[in-house]
Amino acid sequence: MNETKTQFEKIRFKDLVWTDIISPNREVLTSIQKKYKFHELDIEDCLTENQRSKIDEYDKYLFMVLHFPFFDSTKKLLVIQEIDIFIGQDFIITIHDGVLRPVMDVFGKCMLSIKQRKRFMSNGSGFLLYEIIDSMLDEGFRLVDYISNNTHVIEKSVFNVDATRKDMLKDILILKKDIITFRRVVSPQRTVIAQLEHKNKKFLPENLELYFDDLVDKVEKTWSNLESMKDLVMSIQETHESIISHTTNNVIKVLTIFSVIMLPLTVLTGFYGMNVSLPFEQHEAAYMIVIGGMIVIIGAMLGYFRWRKWL
Repeated sequence: MNETKTQFEKIRFKDLVWTDIISPNREVLTSIQKKYKFHELDIEDCLTENQRSKIDEYDKYLFMVLHFPFFDSTKKLLVIQEIDIFIGQDFIITIHDGVLRPVMDVFGKCMLSIKQRKRFMSNGSGFLLYEIIDSMLDEGFRLVDYISNNTHVIEKSVFNVDATRKDMLKDILILKKDIITFRRVVSPQRTVIAQLEHKNKKFLPENLELYFDDLVDKVEKTWSNLESMKDLVMSIQETHESIISHTTNNVIKVLTIFSVIMLPLTVLTGFYGMNVSLPFEQHEAAYMIVIGGMIVIIGAMLGYFRWRKWL
């Protein structure tokens, strides 16, 4: 977790307590550990950044590490943000760095409105967990749409013959990086979300199975969309490289033809530049004869190149 100021807030509705902790330090987490008897390894996981999502089951609680993509407007890139969740029969604790807006929005609604607390918290900690994860997955869909729109914009630019290609490769590589980042988040999360259906029924009762099925469907849909966009971006990059290669070959072909045409002209002018007696040297039209010969050579070579369809 980031070294920023710790924020600690609680919401209580009936017997359920939701504690939201932003950028916790060890002292805060130790006090939470003592109160709820959490395993010390879970606390260590909260203090370090885990690269993979996971879910650990204990007798009195579940501990989850989840990751979600977040668009960094400064870097103009998708970055990975972690949220750690403890869930018991009458409590849920969320720990994050304060940039996962959907989680903060749900918490803010519950904080400000009894009606919203009843909506999100009246059905127990399992349903609240569903709502938190569902809000994050919905935000993921918006990011998928953002990447999809960027993909279509770049696709149109690649096939636009008048487009400037100077920064196009950079745009394609940024898009690929966003998709790779997103896939790295979703891939392990598919397994974790699927496992929720089969965990301790004290925390996730059977009447929530359909809700968690819905989460699984959303994760799989997100993964399917990312797979399609990955293939599309690969095709766009290959097409872009083919167009660049074709353009480069055309430029090289023109320069090669120009060099080949200049070669006999250079020989001819060098020949007549020698300090010896030469044909037509004394002829009054010698200059025009040489120029005419050069024009004939150029015309003959251009005609030959056109006949061979090199031009």
